[in-house]
Amino acid sequence: MTTLHVAALGFSAGLALAVLTWIASVARHDASLVDRVWGPMIVATGGTMAWQLGATDLRTVTMLVIAGLWALRLAGYITWRNWGHGEDRRYQEIRARNQPGFAFKSLYLVFGLQAVLAWIVALPFLAAALGMLGNEHDWMWLDGLGAALAVFGLVFEAVADGQMAAFKADPAHKGQVMDRGLWRYTRHPNYFGETCVWWGLGLMALAAGGWWALLSPLLMTVLLLKVSGVSLLEKDMHERRPGYREYVARTNAFLPGPPKSGAAAAAEGRQ
Repeated sequence: MTTLHVAALGFSAGLALAVLTWIASVARHDASLVDRVWGPMIVATGGTMAWQLGATDLRTVTMLVIAGLWALRLAGYITWRNWGHGEDRRYQEIRARNQPGFAFKSLYLVFGLQAVLAWIVALPFLAAALGMLGNEHDWMWLDGLGAALAVFGLVFEAVADGQMAAFKADPAHKGQVMDRGLWRYTRHPNYFGETCVWWGLGLMALAAGGWWALLSPLLMTVLLLKVSGVSLLEKDMHERRPGYREYVARTNAFLPGPPKSGAAAAAEGRQ
């Protein structure tokens, strides 16, 4: 079986999950359902490619276990967080911009696009499986470093989401800015953690000789920083959260770091 064939089968697995979710989204008038299957879509794609190549080595299995835990936790958290709230406002804006006929257009604008992105993000699993076939499957120090970074990112992201959920659950915090716990050191600790997961898996792919699979963490970083993550979330946050401007001035956007001093924060806030 050729690599191209394996890659196509992997993409087909992710696309099938995307299409099934699209059907449900049309029935429920909620395109944001795609967020719930983003993680499982990546793992289904990568798992299919690894399975087709018969990859059962320690590296590939470890990568799939870490990614599977990440996907299950993320899907469960997003489902719980969004339950009963209807379509996310980001997708409401996309829907409004693409009327009439958004129900059909969303098949390729939202769900098809996500399947393509999921295939790119899943490249480390293909690289690991191909490395096994090329006898580059011995576990090495780079695998240990990558696995440690990925597990760290998984825990970091989970803790950040838990802290935010607890903050929002308290009615006394309504309209306030979350600036406690990990959120004291970065405005987006969940995104930072998720990026660590994929750079860790990318390092493991690199250990298997798949330098080209670093496209996966690079893409995930761009998505989280410039597309669907930080930039989109903060676009109108100043209007929706009084005090967010001050929080921005004293807190790093992405990489964790100590809060800026009062003078430095004030100077940055004036820029």
